[in-house]
Amino acid sequence: MASSKAYLAFILDQLSGLEDITYRAMMGEYILYYRGKIVGGIYDDRLLVKPVKSAVSLMTEATCEPPYEGAKPMLLVEDVDNREFLTELFTAMYADLPEPKNRNG
Repeated sequence: MASSKAYLAFILDQLSGLEDITYRAMMGEYILYYRGKIVGGIYDDRLLVKPVKSAVSLMTEATCEPPYEGAKPMLLVEDVDNREFLTELFTAMYADLPEPKNRNG
């Protein structure tokens, strides 16, 4: 099941307090970037983020779910209605996320 553009718009609106949130459509789903780093994505109208240390510590009760069959599990963000939490989560995760790969080399 592909994610809806309405859910993408909702999540982007929830993250509107952050600068430099971008996304890329991929096979009916959406990869989310924060300041150029992949934070997670929207898969089957679920917000999933990479299970980096800061995300795990902020979401101690979160379940891990694969975004699609055969993929590495990611953390399911259930509190998507809480703008402040989402802003805190993405801000905290930034330092733990790997630098983007250089596509030119």
